[in-house]
Parts: sequence; C-alpha cells; structure tokens
Amino acid sequence: MAKTRRRSVSSRRTLVQLACVAGMLLVGACAPLATARTSSAADTARAARSDTGGLIPAGYGSLKQDDIALRVAQFGLQVRAIPLDESVIRVLSPDSYRALSDLVQSQRARLDAVRRRTALSQLSLWYVSFFGVELGEARFSPMELIITNVGRDFRPIEVLPLSPGFGQQRVRQREVQHALYAFDGQLDVNQPLVLSYETSRAREWSSVLERIERERALVRSRARD
Repeated sequence: MAKTRRRSVSSRRTLVQLACVAGMLLVGACAPLATARTSSAADTARAARSDTGGLIPAGYGSLKQDDIALRVAQFGLQVRAIPLDESVIRVLSPDSYRALSDLVQSQRARLDAVRRRTALSQLSLWYVSFFGVELGEARFSPMELIITNVGRDFRPIEVLPLSPGFGQQRVRQREVQHALYAFDGQLDVNQPLVLSYETSRAREWSSVLERIERERALVRSRARD
C-alpha cells in the first residue's frame, strides 16, 4: 500500500515536471513568434512607406513650386508652367504637393473625358498661369504653348480653365489666369525639354532636373530615418 502511494506521488511529480517543461517550451516557442510578428509589422510599415511604384515617397520634399517651374515672358505677359507628374511634384514640400495633387484630383472627371475622347491611356498634365506684368491689358493665346521633348513638338490636347476669366484670353496688370493643360502622355518630364510660347523659349529644364534629382536623393534619406 505504501509502495502504491509512493508510485502515485512520483507519477504526479513526473506529470508536474512534464507540464512545466511543456510550458517552458511553449513560452520559448511563442517568444520568437511574437518577435517575428512585431518584425513583420515593422517591415510591412516600411514597405508601405517606400513601395510607391518606383517613385520617392510623398511628404518628405522641401522644394517650392517656383523651384520646378518654367517661365517665359512675352508682350507684357509672364507665362509659368509646372509639370504635375508624380515623379516631379513629390519633391515639393507637403503643402505644395498636396495642393497640386488635390488640383489634379478635382479635375479627374474632366480628365477622364479627355482620355476617352482621345483614346490616350496617359496624359502629361501641366499647371499653366498667365500673369500680366505691364499697365493695361495683355492678350494671351492658350494654344500657343508648345513643349519640345523626345524629338517631338507637343501641343496641348486639351486646356481646362481653372479661373473664371480664362476664356477671355486677356489679363490686366497683376492679374493671373490659369488652366490645367493636358498633353500626350509620351511627353517625358524626366528628359530635357524646351517650353515655347510664341517666340519665347525656356531652356533651363536640364538645370531644374538636376535640382529635382538632388532633392529626390534627400527625400530617400529622410524617408529612411
């Protein structure tokens, strides 16, 4: 009887020891799993921040709109053109990027109609302003804006007015009229180009591209920190 009681106690001790070992193994197995899950979540967050289809992430730029603009002057006018390609506007400061991105989104229905009408899958979009710099009135011709790029002269496919008086095609001194210009999507803003308005030319895009590329490198560095 005593032997039986001792065997029972011994068996219970063995079961307790086995349970403890199993618990330790379970804790040991769960710890790496928890670490792996935490690591996986961090990796996913980093991937979401950097996975932008080959583009730099938005929200880390510091340039102003004037830093990526081209300008020409002609007969009392100053014409300013800003490309709205994502690969370019992501170098802008967060507020400037958001303003231009929201501008494109606000015109999405009109742009979709242009794509359907022209059967073009992609458009190159530009924000263009006509500013009066002399006394009196200066007239402008919206369709006279031409971009020479990749061996072609690109003329506007569509001009979408953004200011109420744009259709009058004239500005008084210190008045501005602006529009969204749509060109064939084969226009490549990451290649040298020349902006022309009537007889005036803006040829400094190569210098602007150098500025953009320097900022892209800085954005990548900021996004990693």
